[in-house]
Amino acid sequence: MRHKVDGRLFGRPANQRKALLRGLVTALFENQRIETTVAKAKETKRIAERMITFGIKGDLHSKRQVLTVVTDRTIASKLFNEIAPRFTGRNGGYLRLVQTRNRLKDSAPMAVLEFIDYESIKKPKGKAAKEAKAEAGK
Repeated sequence: MRHKVDGRLFGRPANQRKALLRGLVTALFENQRIETTVAKAKETKRIAERMITFGIKGDLHSKRQVLTVVTDRTIASKLFNEIAPRFTGRNGGYLRLVQTRNRLKDSAPMAVLEFIDYESIKKPKGKAAKEAKAEAGK
């Protein structure tokens, strides 16, 4: 029985599971948005929201806690300097999980995991980018 046993195992040993989730959290902080399976996105969301809460606190202990998960120091500093200040007045709920499609190969349900303010911070691409540059140049 799995009563009150929390978390998903993903059919992997503990070290591989930990490395997978670390990589997903790091990629999320680096790119602001990732697409993965629904189960992996839900687990990543749990860890990432905890890291953002540590980022809002910003003390030395919080920095050390974050560095146990996000091992890239540049991304950890990005978390503390850019990402966390956007959510200072908010008590949780920093990420959005949107289920998108089923993957072609194995029909796994896919989801996009992104920050709730992703639409306002994303950079325009293509024609929209050229128009935005033209507007800024005027």
